Amino acid sequence: MVKAEIVNGPIDFFPSEDSRQQDGAELIFNGRVRATEHGENITALEYEQYEGMAEAELTQLAEEAMNKFPIHDLFCKHRIGKVDVGETSLHVSIWSKHRREGLDAMDWFILELKKRVPIWKWAILQNGSRIPSECNH
Repeated sequence: MVKAEIVNGPIDFFPSEDSRQQDGAELIFNGRVRATEHGENITALEYEQYEGMAEAELTQLAEEAMNKFPIHDLFCKHRIGKVDVGETSLHVSIWSKHRREGLDAMDWFILELKKRVPIWKWAILQNGSRIPSECNH
């Protein structure tokens, strides 16, 4: 099953489930805002989306991951708007029979998300100005 959402406000994490008997791995990734960006201290990141396209692309990407890797479920929430330092901007849960396929799927999914989903971020400096934030790794 795929669940993919773009939310404006704090992320409610997907719950863990102890009732799953065929899944040996539950992988959870929480991407948080760091206190520095390009060597500058920041107070927050501000995320913008291509309205109507970002969530559709996020869902399509999650479905691709389900078809590409032997995983059972992929749940994802990505935040837009202002996200303060230390807060979660991305939450992903993947369920799989074994850890390796879950780890591979998680890595692939997040790399592709950063490349393909039309969400942009701006770093808000301590003086209030904004600079583009790009992930180059």
